Amino acid sequence: MTVGRNRAVPSLFDMARASGVVFSREAVPLDRFVTANGMRFHYLDWGSADGPPVLLLHGFAQTCHTWDFAALWLSERHRVIALDQRGHGDSEWAPDGDYSPEAHQGDLRAIVDTLGLRNIVLVGLSMGGRNAFIYTAEHPERVRGLVIVEAAPQHQRSGAESVKRFVEAPDELDSIDEFVTRAHKYSRRRSLEQLRSSMPNNLKRLPNGKWTWKYDRVFRSPDRPAPAGPEITRRLWGYIDRITCPTLLVRGADSDVVSQETAEAMRGRIGGSRLAVIEGAGHLVPGDSPSGFQGAVSEFLAGLE
Repeated sequence: MTVGRNRAVPSLFDMARASGVVFSREAVPLDRFVTANGMRFHYLDWGSADGPPVLLLHGFAQTCHTWDFAALWLSERHRVIALDQRGHGDSEWAPDGDYSPEAHQGDLRAIVDTLGLRNIVLVGLSMGGRNAFIYTAEHPERVRGLVIVEAAPQHQRSGAESVKRFVEAPDELDSIDEFVTRAHKYSRRRSLEQLRSSMPNNLKRLPNGKWTWKYDRVFRSPDRPAPAGPEITRRLWGYIDRITCPTLLVRGADSDVVSQETAEAMRGRIGGSRLAVIEGAGHLVPGDSPSGFQGAVSEFLAGLE
């Protein structure tokens, strides 16, 4: 496959190796769909069906491919399910525009039940991390381990505003390379080659020949209200206080979204939890430092065995 003007796209496997990810086989996931909670969801099914399940939840304005590097090594010992959450990737958009935490929880309950998942290791980034820790608090019997990546009951304003500016920029461009350039300006922690490898998974071509993001346009609306406020923050801290399973908190050392102070407070309120701060990573830890993420999570998973 090529991007832009006949420029070769590096393979996932080559980019993973170049990023320091250690894996023993070039696994290829199966594209699957499940109907749950009245909607159709897409997910990538990696690894053996007999392995312990790991459910991966991406962040806002991302897709299941957020986890491709991580899935390569996770799938060697686990059944890895990387979900496109509602309104993202190849999953259905909410017909009523409901993307509230409550709607996401209804999806997770139905998907876990429909797929028959038990004793899950739940891993979530940003929005997916919020969905993961709420689900864990409400369904402790289903989750044997939790990894919260760059998600917290409260966020730093600077990082939230930076994300908002990025997603509200013009969303129809002439080429994939234009999106690559924009993403590289937003965060220079990833090389242009890595972005060229991953960007096609986040875009779709329109009938007019232009390219656009592969998620519901309602997320890009400047009029969309931000789900924040003292009452929501209080409720989210309440979920944190109810978590009892082994938990790993992951923060990017250069994050402008989750502060070190907030991450430390979460560690203090989740009994027996651990905090890993990943050097060289900002908010999007699994892509910013794939090898650092692998080291922290693999050590945590070894402790669950």
